[in-house]
Amino acid sequence: MLKHMRTTLRLNDDLLREAKKAAAESHRTLTSVFEDALRKSLSQRHRAAKHPPVILPVFHGGKGLRPGVNLDSNAELLDLMEGL
Repeated sequence: MLKHMRTTLRLNDDLLREAKKAAAESHRTLTSVFEDALRKSLSQRHRAAKHPPVILPVFHGGKGLRPGVNLDSNAELLDLMEGL
């Protein structure tokens, strides 16, 4: 048997309005909407904790752009990259 506890939350008016709308549209209680949202949030947090962030290497050339590189033209950048 599940044990339920009562608690008080202070919510932003707009957030509460959206939650009530979601509950009405899905024919559920406001409590079930909050429970599902909390479960989803906690699940995502646990999944993120299992996978350490990917650290990408960063190379600092220190000289800026190569001569002739035009960052405003995708076509020129593509031509330059294909020529490498």
